[in-house]
Amino acid sequence: MTAVGARDGVAADGWRDATVAAAEVLVEMGAAGEEYPAACVRVVEANGPYIVLTKGLALVHARPEDGAISVGVAATRLAAPVEFGHPDNDPVDLLLSFCTPGPDAHVATLSALARALSAGLADRLRAAAGRDGMIAELEGALEKEARTDG
Repeated sequence: MTAVGARDGVAADGWRDATVAAAEVLVEMGAAGEEYPAACVRVVEANGPYIVLTKGLALVHARPEDGAISVGVAATRLAAPVEFGHPDNDPVDLLLSFCTPGPDAHVATLSALARALSAGLADRLRAAAGRDGMIAELEGALEKEARTDG
């Protein structure tokens, strides 16, 4: 079972603040430990803005051993876009964060998110009515992917 959460209208002073805010949703849900947001920032510091997958969308994550407790997915919609330094896909206004406690769940969750994104999840999240609407979109997309995998 995947824990799902969201934050809407988040004010962020740059990509680090946005990344921490997105990962903190996972901590609040109990899916990740207190150290997880800082680990997510280190991922970008070490590897660059590869987490910016497409126009305006970043996929915030760290390794399972960096504080993941259970499978969690969250969406964070920013009040104003921020720059990650990606040459093509900046600025970012929507962040999906996820954590998984092990490599198998990591690959499965990433795969489910990729399929949901290719089916228009980012646009639905941007159009969703507030936090509850965002959660409903995420839950619906992940449930659909679970049925497809099953």
